[in-house]
Amino acid sequence: MQLTHEHREIQKTLKRFIDEEINPHVDAWEAAEIFPAHEVFKKLGDLGLLGLTKPEEYGGAGLDYSYGMAMAEALGHIHCGGVPMAIGVQTDMCTPALARHGSDELRRQFLAPAIAGDMVGCIGVSEPGAGSDVSAIKSHARKDGDDYVITGQKMWITNSLQADWMCMLVNTSDGPAHRNKSLVMVPLRDGPGGQLTPGVEVAQKIRKIGMNSSDTGLLYFDEVRVPQRYLIGQEGQGFIYQMQQFQEERLWAAASSLQSLTNCIDWTVEWAQERQMFGSTLADQQWVQFKLAELQTEVEALRALTWRAGELYVSGQDVLQLASMAKLKAGRLSRQVADTCLQFWGGMGFTLENKVSRQYRDGRLGSIGGGADEVMLGIIAKTMGIAKRPAVR
Repeated sequence: MQLTHEHREIQKTLKRFIDEEINPHVDAWEAAEIFPAHEVFKKLGDLGLLGLTKPEEYGGAGLDYSYGMAMAEALGHIHCGGVPMAIGVQTDMCTPALARHGSDELRRQFLAPAIAGDMVGCIGVSEPGAGSDVSAIKSHARKDGDDYVITGQKMWITNSLQADWMCMLVNTSDGPAHRNKSLVMVPLRDGPGGQLTPGVEVAQKIRKIGMNSSDTGLLYFDEVRVPQRYLIGQEGQGFIYQMQQFQEERLWAAASSLQSLTNCIDWTVEWAQERQMFGSTLADQQWVQFKLAELQTEVEALRALTWRAGELYVSGQDVLQLASMAKLKAGRLSRQVADTCLQFWGGMGFTLENKVSRQYRDGRLGSIGGGADEVMLGIIAKTMGIAKRPAVR
């Protein structure tokens, strides 16, 4: 896909913002295991970067998804994985169904402030007993008058310690597992950065081996009341809507890995050219040259696959298989590139502050979050017509 001048200008604007407002603070945010989402998102909103693909009437730019992918790729310029992931949740994971199927009221109440950066959102799918198997979620919403009364738990929720609202997948009936779920907008606080909604409890901040600057939580919902008009689209269609959201999430995941993978290789090339050993530099070793050349080739192959999928998606075609392939390859390549590069850094690569070691930790999530490698393989096998049973998600 050929990027236009407009694509490049968006990337230049974002990279300039990253250099000035994000990268200087990354080390401190990593140490604190959280970053100021409201502050950062507001600045991004002021630049018009949180709604590139969202409708203009709600503050978005109304552009096609290639611009969202261009932004995702530029987010790889950030020297950690946690902050880009948090931004991606806002732009490509908790808002697509709201923008596509939400009522005008919901979009004005939740989408417009998210695009402006005035509210932080999160997506509530995974639970303690339901990760890859979305159909196994237990959270439910019963009707009481004009309200839904929601009870359940959501786990591994990015942005949840700071989020003002959740796009929540819940069971709204006792029907078949793929037809009894709905997406419901659930206010988590009484206003931006305010007090928690009655019945909502942030039960635990989850500590992780990577993505440290991104806050991740376990949330409890105990008889939480929301109006039934907070339903997104049609009742019982939540599973389908969420599968649609996953397509964009997986394209975003692949696109956002491209720059960070390139950075990892570039940093290692620079190190290898400076590192003296046995009377020459590390870069003089043919094994090192060949491995780095091989990794760069793999990254470029991923880039071609990702942007081919994006181009077809923009043209309206079904990219379930290609998006799954790109997500699978991005996750695996994130592990391979970081692991190989870290080895070339030797003892320096095993230090906590090293940028490659951070990528080694952060990148490991790529093969788990948003659909594990095994889920992607199941989808690919199904689209190839060789799966013996339907693949989940």
